This record gives sequence, C-alpha cells and structure tokens, in this order.
Amino acid sequence: MNFDFSDDQKFLQGEARKFLAANCGTDRVRQTLDDDGRTYDEALWKSVAEQGWLGAAIPEEHGGLGLGHLELCVIAEELGRAVAPIPFASTVYFLAEAIMLAGNDEQKAYLLPKIAAGEVIGAIATSEGPGVVTAGNLQATVVDGKLSGVKIPVTDGGVATVALVLAKENGKPGLFLVDLTDSSVTRESLKTLDPTRDAAKLTFKDAPVRRIGNAGEGMELIEQVFDRAAVLLSFEQLGGADRCLEMAKEYALERYAFGRVIASYQAIKHKLADMYVKNELARSNAYYGAWALNTNAPELPVAASAARIAASEAFWFGSKENIQTHGGIGFTWEMDCHLYYRRSRQLSLVAGAPRVWKERLVSHLERRNAAA
Repeated sequence: MNFDFSDDQKFLQGEARKFLAANCGTDRVRQTLDDDGRTYDEALWKSVAEQGWLGAAIPEEHGGLGLGHLELCVIAEELGRAVAPIPFASTVYFLAEAIMLAGNDEQKAYLLPKIAAGEVIGAIATSEGPGVVTAGNLQATVVDGKLSGVKIPVTDGGVATVALVLAKENGKPGLFLVDLTDSSVTRESLKTLDPTRDAAKLTFKDAPVRRIGNAGEGMELIEQVFDRAAVLLSFEQLGGADRCLEMAKEYALERYAFGRVIASYQAIKHKLADMYVKNELARSNAYYGAWALNTNAPELPVAASAARIAASEAFWFGSKENIQTHGGIGFTWEMDCHLYYRRSRQLSLVAGAPRVWKERLVSHLERRNAAA
C-alpha cells in the first residue's frame, strides 16, 4: 500500500507553495496582525477562491473542482506553512464537509457553489464556554425552527456569513445552518493569542435555522465532521511544524557563538533532531488519516484522532523550539517565530484540545478491541 501522494498531487502542492510565497509572505500576515480592525486578508481570500482551492473537494456539479480530499490535504499543508490569515479551515474543513456529508440536495445546490466561489464564509459553533459540550450540557435550543442561545468562542464567527450550530431540538442534539447576517444574531469580537484568526461570541435570539441531517443526530454528525476536519487540520499543523524546523535550521547554520555556528553545538543538534522526529511521526499519522478520509475507511475515527494528536504535539513543540533556537531575539516582535507559536496554539484548540482527542482515540480503540 502506497501512502505517498501522486506526482500530480505533488505538482499541485508545489504550485500552491509558489503562489503563497508570492502572495502570502509574513509581511501580509503581519498586516492582519498589526491592524486591530482587520481579522482576515480579504484580498488573499479572493485570490485563493480564484485558484479554486475552496472547491478542491467539492463535486463539479456543485461548482467545485471535484479533485478529492488528497488534493485538499496538500493545499492545507501549504496554508499551514504560510500561516495564511484567512478563514479557510472554518469554511472548507467544517462547513463544506458537513454539507457534503449530511446536507440535502437543496442545501448542497445552494451553498456549495457559493463556498467554492468564496461568497460564503463558514464557522462552526459548538462550544458554549469552558469544558466539552455533550448532549447533557448543551444549552442552545431550537423551537419551531428558531434558535436561541450563546456560543463562545466561535473561530471566524465575526467574519462568517453562515454558521454550523450544534443545538437541542425537542431535547435532542441537532446540527443547524444559521445565516449570521440576520438581525437575530449578535456578534461580539474576542481577543485571542492569534489575532490573524478571528474569534467571536455569538448570541442567537429566535434566529431562523435549517437543520442538516436527521433530527436528534447532532452529536453523531458533529463527530463525523470533526474526524474529517481533524485530518485536514493535521496537515495545516504539519506544514507549520515543517516551516518551524526549516527556520530553526537556517538560523542555526548562520548564527555564530564563540567562533562557531551554533548548529555545531550538541544542544542545538538535539533540538533540531527532536523537532524532526516529531514532524515525521506527525507526517506518518497525517498520511494514514488522509488515506482513511479519501477512502471513507472504517479506520477514519482512529486515524483522525492519531493524526490530530501527533500534529498538535509536533507544531507546538516545533514552534517552541524554533524560538529557543533563535535565542533572545526569537522572543522579539521583529522575528517571525511568534507567528507560528500563535498559530500552533490556535489550531490545537479548534475542534477540541489534544486532551479531548486522546480520550476519543482511547474510546475508539476500546470499542474496536471489544468488537474484535
């Protein structure tokens, strides 16, 4: 079994890297970071839509390229390398995947072409504060097709036009689409460690909704959506982790201390070696997850959990050690190290922290062993 990408997919990845190098350098990322009133790069978002990336996995009959999830994975990896300040993950990994998974024909025909064209920005709204949302503690409620409740924090909630919301209907969890431009929705901007990714508190007061999937299947559907998104997020994290290793290596080979390049010191060698090992472990798990996602294999829940855990650890460790390798200057605003550290923290909390995914992995393995 070959888990590597094909030549065409590698070519797509190379072209994506060239495009982002020309259009999403760290100077563009810093423009979003430095501007308090700017939460994403609108020009880059438009350019990415023109490249067709938003519709990479969306079928052609719904305005997408119909390429598949493997192509989306290589794009995600390059977006992670560039720490692109756009709501790509919320829109493509969550909203589009949920619609393709459980949306009806009308929802697919209406929303998927708009997502592919960049006309719709998505958000996933499950959290209602500290702790894991369960069927027992879910507070947001839908009555007669109207949603009321609060979701906090919602990544890209301040810029999104459509949200995928987890809420109770007749006492059972369901997944619902909500138009965030409706007057029944109130948004409050939140400050986070990574200002290049928007976050908001959303308050719904009798907001009109459209359910995705069957009534009462919200928790099952959200787990499936999270499994799909976890694989794609793991590639973003892998791209960021690889770039951290490259930055650390480049600096270690040019920085001199006591007449020697610091790369010749054992302590620095160990840092770089540890980063490399964690990145390769994350890559192996991410590739396994990509195969499971692309083939809709029964192993997807286990593969997604493993990919998510390994990639979160690799990106966090790599971003931290990149700063340490740079020494005192690595902590300064002028260096780009902090851009990756910020993003590593932000991505590790999307769709649940690593601790949650470790519990999911153990649960899936226990169920699989019990069934064997």
